[in-house]
Amino acid sequence: MQIGSIFAIYALFWVMSFFVVIPFGVRTDEEMGVDRIPGHADSAPHRFSFGRAALRATILSAALFTLFYLNYIFGWIGVEQLDWAR
Repeated sequence: MQIGSIFAIYALFWVMSFFVVIPFGVRTDEEMGVDRIPGHADSAPHRFSFGRAALRATILSAALFTLFYLNYIFGWIGVEQLDWAR
């Protein structure tokens, strides 16, 4: 696998992981015990930390990409196992 392909696939894993981890650890104003600002949705986060979400996404994407790359090298799951139409 070429280095450009590795970076591109890892970037896809990172973006997917980022969207997966966004909802974890987010609290609303009501959960924090603070008055809601007029005009905001009831479900709006009190404080969103991009850095924390990015760190979580980096950890998750590194684990997922490692499994993907090891499968690429060792061929644990191939196309033959995924072809259920036969």
